Amino acid sequence: MDRYASRVLRIGTALVFIWFGFEQLTNVNEWTGWLPSYTSGFPISATTLVYINGAFETIFGLLLLVGLYTKLSASLLALHMAHIISVVGYGEIGVRDFAIFVAVLSVALSSSHDFSLDTFFSRRKTEQVQ
Repeated sequence: MDRYASRVLRIGTALVFIWFGFEQLTNVNEWTGWLPSYTSGFPISATTLVYINGAFETIFGLLLLVGLYTKLSASLLALHMAHIISVVGYGEIGVRDFAIFVAVLSVALSSSHDFSLDTFFSRRKTEQVQ
């Protein structure tokens, strides 16, 4: 079962980001209230910021799901979650976000990315060299 743990963690975490990203892209007005107050000084609208964030989470969640640029995707999503935690603070939502942060950080730090496109392309490249 140990060999499946990293796959389950990567895929499960990816699905969380895809869900949140898709929700932001399809229900943008429900998410503008979650923007930090400092974004009011940005030269773009709150809805545009939510669309950008939703696209970011969806794209990198999909990359994580298929295991393409896994370490990069997981690292960027971990940094993203660290920022969200710093904005949300301590509480039930902050604790949930901390768990997501730890999960995606674990994926970024993992050396096992089998059942992924990264591994598939790496093996093909190795076979072509031989």
